[in-house]
Amino acid sequence: MSETTTRIGPVQLIAIGFGPDAQFEGRVMEELERLEQARTIRLLDLLFVARDADAGELVALGYQGESLGGIVGALLGFEFDDDLPESTREQVQADRPFGLGREEVEALAAQLEPGQAAAFMLFEHVWARDLKAAIRDAGGVPLGEGFLTPEVLALVGVELAAMAAELDALQAETEGA
Repeated sequence: MSETTTRIGPVQLIAIGFGPDAQFEGRVMEELERLEQARTIRLLDLLFVARDADAGELVALGYQGESLGGIVGALLGFEFDDDLPESTREQVQADRPFGLGREEVEALAAQLEPGQAAAFMLFEHVWARDLKAAIRDAGGVPLGEGFLTPEVLALVGVELAAMAAELDALQAETEGA
């Protein structure tokens, strides 16, 4: 693994789908900016794509003139001026023991129906930089990751709510002491 990749926190790609009636009011970007300002995450790339309702082709929509989308666009097969060099793509694939590869990203985009759109957000978990280094220094390697589905959360929802309430109470005690 290169020195560059060990100095950054875990990097995650999230694909969020939107139906034809989606309301884009800027709230998602406001929340991403808030998280960046709090140094919780760092937005590395963002690309909006849509399935053209008439032609059925996947089109990159960009984002309000920002210079974003090149990395995710390259993963989706779009040819942008700042496309990833082939050597970088090969190294990313070689270093990837798990997670989303180019094929999986393309498959996510292919699921879009005509008129639907998706936002592909690539961000670094800044909060986890030191945790990532500690795990690697201890010889740990990632085996898997992912968000729990609503169905899985429903199975343990009561227990999670109780744990969250207990932790909130402990935090309040600590702050009040």
